[in-house]
Amino acid sequence: MTNLSWQVIKSEVGVRLDKWLADAARLGSRSKAFEAIARGKVFINEVEQNAMAAGHKLEMGEKVRVWVDRPGSSKQHIFTDRKVSNLHIIHEDDDLLVINKPSALLTVKLPKHPDEFSLYDHVTDYLRERSKIKLHVVHRIDRDTSGLVVFAKSFVARENLKAQFVAQKPERTYQALVYGIPTPEKGEWQDWLLWDEENLVQRQSNARDQRAVEAKCKYSVLEKFPTTSLLEIKLTTGKQNQIRVQATIHGHQLIGEKQYMAKPPQETVKFKRQALHAFRLSFRHPRTNQLMNFEAPLPDDFKTLLKKLAEKPSVRFQSK
Repeated sequence: MTNLSWQVIKSEVGVRLDKWLADAARLGSRSKAFEAIARGKVFINEVEQNAMAAGHKLEMGEKVRVWVDRPGSSKQHIFTDRKVSNLHIIHEDDDLLVINKPSALLTVKLPKHPDEFSLYDHVTDYLRERSKIKLHVVHRIDRDTSGLVVFAKSFVARENLKAQFVAQKPERTYQALVYGIPTPEKGEWQDWLLWDEENLVQRQSNARDQRAVEAKCKYSVLEKFPTTSLLEIKLTTGKQNQIRVQATIHGHQLIGEKQYMAKPPQETVKFKRQALHAFRLSFRHPRTNQLMNFEAPLPDDFKTLLKKLAEKPSVRFQSK
């Protein structure tokens, strides 16, 4: 039995358990520390700790022990809602990761920007600290869209998840701030889109064009302001840039949109990105078939914009 043990001294009082264990003199990284806690290898005063104890503030004289080779600790554990290695991990298990992606970050590299660091690169670096797992892309969201993205840890998991997306089984729900208030306030947008490979944009088309694909989503108004509104949008299909282009086609361009532009509204709300957030994601677990439901909180810039619209909806606003 291999054990590592320490006793908390005065200068360490109040430090988070995971941060304290991550010190180079102990386990060496935040991810290794959290994994040890989540897998039941960490004891404080001989009491086993779990994932919820990662934020425990250490107290004077506490004895911390890591049972390195504890039997059974290699079984699958689920890690939930933690921030590590520049990532907000909503969920992680042996088969997949669900990440809350910030805006201004590519999901994966683009051919035109081969040197730009992406979310895929961040997650790969995070996994490299612990194992030789090869990360697999399941789906993507746009650079300036924030919110939920799922990655697979194995080829088998990826194929299962991708098949679910192809069959339009996962529920993908977004929140968007748009110009105007849709009428009716609850309905469906249905369009035919054609991907312009040269310019990397969607073009509106029609059902007679054999190259066009059908795009559908359901929308509902969550909150109304005098000249703008907050929408909940549930994808039926999942085409690239779909919500952004459909919102413009139907007269409700996203606030901050810079590519799919309509006639500028009389009162422009300035925002540094399209106001679109991948808020909720549901799918079947690739190993257990259990229904998984995830939510990502609205990012600070989106919440600040909402507050400004509610307080002074007709005043021009510049995101910081």
